[in-house]
Amino acid sequence: MVEQALREIADHFGILPSFFDFNGQERITNDETRKAFLAANGVDVSSDAAIASAWQSLRADADNRWFPREVIIEALQPNDMPFGLGARWEIRCWDDETIVAKGQAGDFITLPPLPPDVYQLRITVAGRVEQVRVLAAPLHLPRLSDIAGKTRIWGMTASQYGLQSARSTAVGDFSDLAALCKTAGAVGAAFAGINPVHNMGYSDTIAISPYSPSHRGFFNTDHIALDSIDGLEASASARKAVADITPEFVLIKKEPLIDYDTQKRFHRATLEKLHDIFLHEATQSARRAYAAYRAERGVDLELFARFEALSEVYGPDWRRWPREAEQDRAAPADRLAFHSWLQWVADQQLANAQATALSAGMPLGLYLDLSVGSRHDGAESWCEQACIATGVSIGAPPDQLGPDGQNWDLAAFSPVKLQAAGYAPLRRILAQTMRHAGVIRIDHVLGLNRSFWIPDDGSPGAYIRQPLESLVAIIKIEAYRSQTVVIGEDLGLVPEGFRETMRSHGFYGYSVLQYEKEHDGRFKNPKHGPAQVVACFGTHDTPTIRGFETAHDIDWWEKLGSLDGATAAHLRVERNRDVAALKALSDVAGEDTVQAVHEALAAGAAEMICLQLDDILEQVEAQNLPGTIDQHPNWRRRHSVNVDQLSDDKGMLHAARLMKAHGRSFDSKTESESSNDL
Repeated sequence: MVEQALREIADHFGILPSFFDFNGQERITNDETRKAFLAANGVDVSSDAAIASAWQSLRADADNRWFPREVIIEALQPNDMPFGLGARWEIRCWDDETIVAKGQAGDFITLPPLPPDVYQLRITVAGRVEQVRVLAAPLHLPRLSDIAGKTRIWGMTASQYGLQSARSTAVGDFSDLAALCKTAGAVGAAFAGINPVHNMGYSDTIAISPYSPSHRGFFNTDHIALDSIDGLEASASARKAVADITPEFVLIKKEPLIDYDTQKRFHRATLEKLHDIFLHEATQSARRAYAAYRAERGVDLELFARFEALSEVYGPDWRRWPREAEQDRAAPADRLAFHSWLQWVADQQLANAQATALSAGMPLGLYLDLSVGSRHDGAESWCEQACIATGVSIGAPPDQLGPDGQNWDLAAFSPVKLQAAGYAPLRRILAQTMRHAGVIRIDHVLGLNRSFWIPDDGSPGAYIRQPLESLVAIIKIEAYRSQTVVIGEDLGLVPEGFRETMRSHGFYGYSVLQYEKEHDGRFKNPKHGPAQVVACFGTHDTPTIRGFETAHDIDWWEKLGSLDGATAAHLRVERNRDVAALKALSDVAGEDTVQAVHEALAAGAAEMICLQLDDILEQVEAQNLPGTIDQHPNWRRRHSVNVDQLSDDKGMLHAARLMKAHGRSFDSKTESESSNDL
């Protein structure tokens, strides 16, 4: 009886009874995993009595409810709800409870046209009151043709931290990004993409992977350009503060890899000085803009700033804070102001990068990344404790990206807790990512359908269903508001029909040529691939084209002991065949591998193609070697050419000519001027 009750509760909360791994083997979810997942969702299953009580409560709740908990409707259209019962009703905005409409139902409740948003429908009938969440979403995400005006474009991606210029510090800043956008726009690119720029935690000195952030709803202030702070343009004190520290950064940049510790120490010390100068010398317009930003972000910004301030006192991991830190959430007003100011500066500079991109002729501009989750010890987990699934981490079962499976050690939202909050935390994160972007990529979009959770107690990992249609509706709402194109990174174990479902909603898929093979081992020709995708050769987790060609990744795995000599030799033989097959995809015989790959992508069917700056510059080393931390220079390698010199780089010019030849370019100049430049 108890075992059956546990399984029924687990099924109610979307815990899948089994899944098939990449090798086709069925993995059964055991009861210990079920209990861990239910506890993560706030259900007490610690004893047989607790399980019985939870089961009875679920049955009673289902029997006692007359109306659904949630409905999804089409925004901007009148909608007839399939229920009414003669009830009195009113519908309110979820955020501020403003009454939008009210009425008396007959057999049905007819809602007026509602702007895209989340609402609360309050129904009163026969002396009882029930609440229904209403998600009013557009039918379709913004289309590329609507935003860009054409459906065959190209763009490039770079590592934000790896950008460099003569004027910037040891880590690429947002002014470097603006310079990249200016160059990319001048050569006809429609977008410029970067790794996530989520907040990493002001007091954290260890985390460097942009895919393991502290909070996805705020920015990484280590990318602030010290010499481009609004309101200090005419300040001699600000110029002196930057000039005084510049020699230190010149020395740091001579190192072959980024020294984050030293960079942060000098960069943050200068920001402290600049904040003090801002308080005394900033222009009135900048002061008003900063005040408006704080008012706009309200309690969310205040809570985040409080975390940052408390972390300066108690350390970066809030789980280790003493009791008094949680009991007294107050923090010095000057530190709250400082951390709020940092976010405003980062926001202004990213907005400027997007404005630069658009003025350079890019129809989309910035292409920003949304990571899967945040660190357990970070600000997002602290700020959103009411919605976080406790005692589990997000990961992935064994697949082609990770043969041994992966534990990403990232926090997950509990589906039921998130729904109860009207999806507010997710909406804030999406709005922040889309705020200054023409296109975003959602990392591991499969997580909208089901998430692979790994219990902290050592129980085996398993899948839990997510409210796919609801999460898609939330993304549509936020994308409509910002007019942002959305890419869903759909690599790995993809359930049957998932890609088709996502395309029907307007998501663009993610086609990585390295993984696109026929059953006989040949690479799929991009000409015969799907159109509603962004196509690329690789990602930050894969070899560059030159690295692939030279089997540099195989060299690394052999060096680290993951491959023996015989296996590595066999893989190099296979790699040589793969390189020949890649070159055969190009219509131009005898082409160099980099040019052949770019030619094949450009001639392909994909509406969007993306070239990595590393490939344009013919770099060998990858940005990241999955499964390693310090063994490989992950997230620490700079791009080989300064952003202010990219316009003259032969690889950049060749890529621009190729894209133009295939009708993918946007010309920001006249035809004759562009031809002369290229």
